[in-house]
Amino acid sequence: MSRVDVIKELYCVIQDRKENPVEGSYTNYLFEKGLDKILKKVGEESTEVIIAAKNKDNEEITNEICDLTYHLLVLMAQNGVSIEKVREELEKRREKIGNKKKERREIEQL
Repeated sequence: MSRVDVIKELYCVIQDRKENPVEGSYTNYLFEKGLDKILKKVGEESTEVIIAAKNKDNEEITNEICDLTYHLLVLMAQNGVSIEKVREELEKRREKIGNKKKERREIEQL
């Protein structure tokens, strides 16, 4: 299973929890508390990634990035943003980056 598939699978589980609540589920707890709670968790996890990076602890960084990714996926599900939509936007941005590189090369050749 590819890494992207793992993220898609997690997003599907999160979507399922939103549509079919499971008692005792942390994901459902976040949805029940609403957007402010989800945003608070995204902020907390972002800060923890920064601290882990400052501590230069790759295991901690990995764990905190996983926590942040999960909470970002919950935020996406809460707001109806699909993984496909994010992928499409990243592809558009990648094309822009490629165009800028091409433009710079052309300017440098002049």
